[in-house]
Amino acid sequence: MNSLPSLLLVLCLLFPWLAPAQSPSAPPSAKPTREELETRFQATLAKATFTGRWSLIEKGQPGLEKEDKYTILGVSKVGGEVWLIHARIQYGGKDITAPIPVKVRWAGDTPVIVVEDVGVPGSGKYSARVLLHQDTYAGTWSGGAVRGLMSGVITRAKE
Repeated sequence: MNSLPSLLLVLCLLFPWLAPAQSPSAPPSAKPTREELETRFQATLAKATFTGRWSLIEKGQPGLEKEDKYTILGVSKVGGEVWLIHARIQYGGKDITAPIPVKVRWAGDTPVIVVEDVGVPGSGKYSARVLLHQDTYAGTWSGGAVRGLMSGVITRAKE
């Protein structure tokens, strides 16, 4: 007889917090559909402001953090993975309003915004990967010869 299952049973009996939590009345959670995920994504961005910090990567290390702010003016699905985010972008003394074409990919139920060599008027071309989770965002970006990190919180305007 294999002693590992017996050992696990004894450990769970002696230390009940080691056993997986089970609720007999709770139904198994259903995996959300793509449509449900996209509806949540759109709701997350509706009247949202991303407020946080960004930094350059300098000599292989994160540099001094600076403030940034992205106000989402609107978001719409174009088709497939492609979305159009109308955003006001404020960073480093710049204030730009532009439609930004992005792809939205999914890490399970978590959206990842993919920006690929998108031109931002008056600022250059950028690429980025930004993960959204529980009213926070975090990601990496690059533009020309520079690259960096970004993170912050997502708030929504009150009705």
